Amino acid sequence: MTIVRLGFVAMSMELKNSSPSQTMTFSQFEKITDREGAIRKLERIALSNLGNCHRLLKHNVANGISFFRFSSKLIPLANHEALQGWDFLSPLKEELKNLGNYIQKHNLRVDFHPDHFVVLNSPKKEILIASLKTLKLHADLLRGMGIDLGQRCVMHVGGSYKDKMGALERFISNWGHVPSFIQTMIMLENDDKSFHLRDTLYLCEKLGIPLVFDYHHHIANFEEKNWVQDWDRVVNTWSTSQLPIKMHISSPKSDKEFRSHADYIDVQMFLKFLNEINGSVPQIDCMIEAKQKDRALFQLMKELKGNTSLEIIDGASFRLK
Repeated sequence: MTIVRLGFVAMSMELKNSSPSQTMTFSQFEKITDREGAIRKLERIALSNLGNCHRLLKHNVANGISFFRFSSKLIPLANHEALQGWDFLSPLKEELKNLGNYIQKHNLRVDFHPDHFVVLNSPKKEILIASLKTLKLHADLLRGMGIDLGQRCVMHVGGSYKDKMGALERFISNWGHVPSFIQTMIMLENDDKSFHLRDTLYLCEKLGIPLVFDYHHHIANFEEKNWVQDWDRVVNTWSTSQLPIKMHISSPKSDKEFRSHADYIDVQMFLKFLNEINGSVPQIDCMIEAKQKDRALFQLMKELKGNTSLEIIDGASFRLK
């Protein structure tokens, strides 16, 4: 019997006016003649984003959802080269602390998925440096919340650069330049085009990184169809983590746009996966990557009710029989 806990990504479709990704572009920043005033405006936007994160978490707790991915766009222009020296964390200390206290009070699991430009296997030194700077920002936000850094940032392996094996080996080489506190945060995810499950397992096993299995990506990446025989290897990558194993679930938008995420989750596709892994782990946290966010989670739970192969625990979790 395995407990399954569902989560969703960053924004709510049900909670109005709650975006945690409000922003200001650099061109908008430049148009404000008072630089200090412009910086204060950036800080107000960041505080509003964090306040909306708090609202989102309260919404989740009210609906039995204990797994959530934060937006990686909480602080606009945080690492922009033109704003070097801006101490953006100091004005956020109280709000971050309050957010962290709420997370710990309700025993919530939270994490990040840095944007696609955060790449650790780039052949360009400047991209690696910029990626590490962005990951440090995520670490600083987690520290501000008082959240343990372990397994809080899921990433793709990166680009293949027309030489997949070379790109895998460069990831290993670059890993030596990654500070240990950032290494602690990282989880790696198989992708839908370049690095399939066994490619990602190669890195995770070699470097001691937990693997987040993306079922939809795996199906889309036809280089490696059979995943069940490698499931124990996936589970073993989590052996030193204090958190339950994590996976991503989404469904194809259409046959023509197979790699794109649908609005909702195909319940039969999800149950097919769960039937294969039932009993292999005591708990699995499944992050829903669907366009309809929490609405997709609620719809999935609605469709699961009455299914005799499982027992509903609360609004976002159930036990497989």
